[in-house]
Amino acid sequence: MRLAYRGEHFHGWQNQPGAVTVQQTIEEALSKVLRVPMKITGAGRTDAGVNARTMIAHFDLQAPLAMPVERLIGALNALTGRDIAIYDIYPVDPELHARFSATSRTYHYYAVEGNSPFFHPLSWKAPAGLDYEAMNRAAALLLETDDFTSFAKLHTDAKTNICHVTHAAWHPVAFPGETTSAHVFVITADRFLRNMVRAVVGTLVEVGRHKITVDDFADIIARRDRCAAGTSMPPQALYLWDITY
Repeated sequence: MRLAYRGEHFHGWQNQPGAVTVQQTIEEALSKVLRVPMKITGAGRTDAGVNARTMIAHFDLQAPLAMPVERLIGALNALTGRDIAIYDIYPVDPELHARFSATSRTYHYYAVEGNSPFFHPLSWKAPAGLDYEAMNRAAALLLETDDFTSFAKLHTDAKTNICHVTHAAWHPVAFPGETTSAHVFVITADRFLRNMVRAVVGTLVEVGRHKITVDDFADIIARRDRCAAGTSMPPQALYLWDITY
């Protein structure tokens, strides 16, 4: 299943007691349409308020689908609401796993300077004058490390904080018809820790504000201490952008 969602009204992807999640919403719709209890497994666990341009999930059927796929997609979109869009459902090899078969994931974080009535709800309002050149020098250090403890949420069930980042950089963004200055931070890795991207961005912004240096950023990585890194950035500007298999 290939889908997208706006995270504002969800307490993240993964099922949680007493909270409305994307996973729960789709499972309830799928169970209603297929008339059997259904569980789905996503490629990742986005936090509360985080968006997904691309999310991949898998589910198992015990019998052949008794309706055209297009009808199933339409029924699910009617039930899940405007904040979730199911784009496609297709058969795959039984051994394929939405989470464990993924080889990389890419996140985008959007920072927009000034006032924009079009992009404000789904981006971070950045201060003018951030030093993106220094932020990119710091971001390049992420490709040279594999232990991301300094950017990991504390007290989680993660067995390791090892990740392998293959791309991390800020890029200018031009919106058609807009004069607003904007940048997007693009980061790709084989896996991500809870809150990792927002913590990385928050620390890079400290570099961009000249509150810390690039050398300080390197020291934060080496210290493997979440308390040494910057604040976690707001979730609405973060998007799970792509997943590869």
